[in-house]
Amino acid sequence: MLRFILKRLYYGVFVLFGVVSLVFFLFNILPGDPARMMLGQRADISSVEAINRELGRNQPVYVQYLGFLNDLSPVSYHNLSDKGSLWYPDSSKYAPFISLISIGNAKVILKKPYLRRSYQSKRDVSDILAQAFPNTMLLATVAMGFAVIVGVFIGILTAIRKDTFFDRLALIISVLGMSLPSFFAAILMAWLFAFVLADYTGLSMFGSLYTVDDFGRGEFLDIKNLILPAITLGIRPLAIIVELTRSSMLEVLSQDYIRTARAKGLSNFRVLSRHALRNALNPVVTAVSGWFASLMAGAVFVEYVFDWKGVGVVIVDGLEKYDFPVVMGAVLFIAVLLVIINIFVDIIYGLLDPRVRLA
Repeated sequence: MLRFILKRLYYGVFVLFGVVSLVFFLFNILPGDPARMMLGQRADISSVEAINRELGRNQPVYVQYLGFLNDLSPVSYHNLSDKGSLWYPDSSKYAPFISLISIGNAKVILKKPYLRRSYQSKRDVSDILAQAFPNTMLLATVAMGFAVIVGVFIGILTAIRKDTFFDRLALIISVLGMSLPSFFAAILMAWLFAFVLADYTGLSMFGSLYTVDDFGRGEFLDIKNLILPAITLGIRPLAIIVELTRSSMLEVLSQDYIRTARAKGLSNFRVLSRHALRNALNPVVTAVSGWFASLMAGAVFVEYVFDWKGVGVVIVDGLEKYDFPVVMGAVLFIAVLLVIINIFVDIIYGLLDPRVRLA
């Protein structure tokens, strides 16, 4: 089991290294001068050069890349001889840190990953993400809870009422839900409830999209702020869960032990709740674990349309303002989250099924 876990961790680190490299080189070939963005109309040659030296953008690309990896690594190398270099252990960036090895002017320290600072607000990217992530986590959790509860319930009903009008209608709606992109679903929901049904919902469309007091702005933790974003984000996993629950229930209901339970005189409710449902939920649990990680990344479009102050809004704002450290940090944060969840799910599979460890 230990070998299996170490193997999954190795693959996870390798994937993260690839993501870090791709993100760095992608954003370093994009047009735009961060120094001029930070200085605005006050930009002059000397000021631009000073900002580029501070950001390390006057160095060759491979040096910038090594410095970026050094900032992200929990164990990093630093040089005390030059305070203006990328390798100087600036306490304003890396504090608190623990010195591990010191040889002359060289030092190896243990620190938290440094995602650098925003070009616009000058705030640490880690602080920006720490403020936005709880909102994204709340939205994804509520959306997945809605998808699981409603999806399992509808899936059970469709399995019980197989080939009826309700079963066919649920299958058609599920197919539509699976094929509906999140960004289009968000726009469609906003248009439907804030324009078509505005007289009944109390919502109205204004300059950017719509608002009623604090609706959709994420400024207050109110249940009405979550309703539409959570439903919109949960549409696709809801459709998947309905299909999985239905097919799994139909397979389980055809098993011999279900016929035996019914032959013993057990009620349909007891057969479904104690025997069929418990065995039919295995593929649903698998889907939920994977989809929850996907929701954390897929919330970007939904958050932007509904102006929910999460990581998605941070990414879009960073792209609009060419605030590359914020976008890079948010993308890396989501990548780390996805890798951690996938590793955790793989370990659980390995514990539940020894055959998985041989893969």
